[in-house]
Amino acid sequence: MSADSNLDQPNALTDMLYRTLKRHPKRIVFTDGEDIKVLRVAQRMVAMEIGVPILLGNKEKIYQMAADESISMTFVSVIDPSQASDLELFCHRLKKTNRFQGRDILNPEEIMTRPHNFGAMMVQYGHADGMIAGNQSMPATVFRSVITMIKPLKNVPRVFGAMIMVAPHLKHFGRDGILFMADCGVIPEPDVKQLASIAVETGKLALHFLGRTPRVAMLSHSTKGSAQSPSAKKMAAATVLAKKMIRDERLDIEISGEVQIDVALDASAAEIKTPDVKAHQSSDVLVFPNLDAGHIALKLLQHVGGAQNYGQLIMGLARPAAQVPRTVTEETLLGTAAILGGEAIKLHESVLSEQTDW
Repeated sequence: MSADSNLDQPNALTDMLYRTLKRHPKRIVFTDGEDIKVLRVAQRMVAMEIGVPILLGNKEKIYQMAADESISMTFVSVIDPSQASDLELFCHRLKKTNRFQGRDILNPEEIMTRPHNFGAMMVQYGHADGMIAGNQSMPATVFRSVITMIKPLKNVPRVFGAMIMVAPHLKHFGRDGILFMADCGVIPEPDVKQLASIAVETGKLALHFLGRTPRVAMLSHSTKGSAQSPSAKKMAAATVLAKKMIRDERLDIEISGEVQIDVALDASAAEIKTPDVKAHQSSDVLVFPNLDAGHIALKLLQHVGGAQNYGQLIMGLARPAAQVPRTVTEETLLGTAAILGGEAIKLHESVLSEQTDW
């Protein structure tokens, strides 16, 4: 059993997810399957009855690792892409992807036997419900695979990353001790349109998991025009566009911006700096002006503040996927798998809704 004691202590976010997934377990593919942390998490998923883990990699090596550590592989699926029965089918489908249409692929098998490509193709075509990668890979490798193999959402101008942080012990950490943060890992300098899309899509994510109206803060060093820098003006413009998108889509999401981080999270600071605002509540979603700000904030909250991180979720795709860091803990792997399962449930419900919509 894992040495990570947090696995047995679900928090406000994961407790809800684990209970939901026991009724609707989902298939999660781990593309970096030759990792003892992944094996322990897979065993735990089966024991908790929250999902069906699929591990990609060398079968002999994975089973030997499990035997050496006395890890049960019951109901854990292990697939070697180079020997998979779906390899020929996936090679055929590879030629139909947008990136490769009209081009001769000299060695499609070499492309499809790469675990990240194989796992992404599994998710795209319904052979798995979500994909986790990155615990033994570089981020660029993961993003290249999902962007190539998984269909993008038409209304999202560019794929981005979102983190979910849980820290009930910290003051002003959202209304429920949960914060959704974006973009923390992909776009170095998002433009106004991208920032507005990040705000709306991350707001939808928070709406799904919180089950109530989320409050999104467009962060800056400026609050409501207190500074006139290009960055502050960009966040103000993105706020206006995001509000329009929410009205057009009739979404139950609140947007505030541009605001400083204390105004976004601390009601007492908000009352002083924005006295004209009627209700001062802590924000649930933080949208950062650039990648430096988002990534630094993430690492500070995790390593200094002791916040538990999940993700990052790769947003802007038609199917659930996540890229985790190579320093990922078992708790993050398990919680991220559960979040992907929750996203897969939402996707399934939206498909059924479209099918029954008269």
